[in-house]
Amino acid sequence: MKFKEEINESYTMAEAIQEAQRCLHCKVPQCKKGCPISNDIPDWIHELKKGNLGNAISIIRAKSNLPAVCGRVCGHEKQCEGSCVLGKKGEAVHIGKLERFIADFDSENELTHEDITEKTRGKVAVIGAGPSGITVAGDLSRMGFAVEMFEMETQCGGMLRYGIPEYRLPKEVVAREIRYIEKMGVVIHRNTHVGVEITVDGLFSQGFDAVFIGTGMSKPKSLEIPIYQNGKCISAKCADLKRIRLATHFLRRVELISEGFMDRKEIPVDEGAKVWVIGCGNTAMDASRTALRIGASSVEVIYNKGIDTMAALRAEYDDAVKEGVHFNWWSAITEIHVDDNLDIKEIVLETAEPDKEPVVQTLPADNIIMAIGATPHTKIVRTTSGLENDEHKFLITRDVPYGMTTRKGVFAGGDVVGRQATVVHAMQDAKKVAEGIAQYVDAIKLMEAINL
Repeated sequence: MKFKEEINESYTMAEAIQEAQRCLHCKVPQCKKGCPISNDIPDWIHELKKGNLGNAISIIRAKSNLPAVCGRVCGHEKQCEGSCVLGKKGEAVHIGKLERFIADFDSENELTHEDITEKTRGKVAVIGAGPSGITVAGDLSRMGFAVEMFEMETQCGGMLRYGIPEYRLPKEVVAREIRYIEKMGVVIHRNTHVGVEITVDGLFSQGFDAVFIGTGMSKPKSLEIPIYQNGKCISAKCADLKRIRLATHFLRRVELISEGFMDRKEIPVDEGAKVWVIGCGNTAMDASRTALRIGASSVEVIYNKGIDTMAALRAEYDDAVKEGVHFNWWSAITEIHVDDNLDIKEIVLETAEPDKEPVVQTLPADNIIMAIGATPHTKIVRTTSGLENDEHKFLITRDVPYGMTTRKGVFAGGDVVGRQATVVHAMQDAKKVAEGIAQYVDAIKLMEAINL
């Protein structure tokens, strides 16, 4: 299937070493400063130059539990590569492709085998096997903690598995990273829904010293757009229309179909459909390109500001344009027209560029995909005493120990606390939470020893 074909090719060994040789190995590496997790980029590139791929991946894995993922989906142009001194007057070193090459080579050839640390420091439960959960689990396992992950889905990875299309991030790459942390001693319980089948209090009763919540966000936000049927405004809301879907839900269904778990008809985007996408972040780019790849005749992105303020990486935008996605800047849908079955027929689009008269158009439409974000589900909060969230449903956390919620021993990080960002930013936050958990468990173990 077209939507399963990876779009970017990896380096060959010769190409990777040649690219690595361009690195100046700066004494004050700006690329490292540009990396949210402070990856020791010049050091592992230097090892690659010499052909020491085992050393290179060991340096990378000291900071990252997801190198093959980060090498593909990180915002390199705004982070490491964007800070590379060679990019000031020419072309930056392609750090992302080099990281991807090293990680893939390591996995395919099974170069590295970390010594499994004795798990005597404590026992930690991690809820959610997305980027935050994987990072916390991997870091704590290396620190000597016995870690068990609880994932409600059949497959681990969270948004890596169900939110990023196959053509950008092959799911076998995600599976390899999951297998790696399992080899480190992390135990994973799949198809286990915390808040439904088991509670946080139940985990503590099993002897866990701390619990980390990294469940992300899955409850869609909604837009208040008037809906008209036969010329009359009706009481239906966007959430009532089957042909309006949250982008992450749409991408998840496409992935489930590609894996054979759902039928193609479960996606309400028909062959030849006219699709409108609201939002202009990387998720909107993924949803737009995926809609084209599954057969939409046209995809139009609607954004209420200009191109300079879009959240998407410029490279992702450029690729979307190349594939045929059209962009409507300074625009918003003001009405949705539906038929008797509540299927979308038309939208009313208003474009209001600065210093220009607004332009209003009625245009044909079959589907609307909303890439406008989501909020956390509250099942865990409702089933856990002492947990508090703010007015936006995000869990409240503290700085000391970093990431601990209002319930002693329960930590949280990533989207569920309102720090929505890229994969590597989720990892950056999760690494700090892992340190906070380690400090907390060490402290309670010390107090228990003193009391004895």
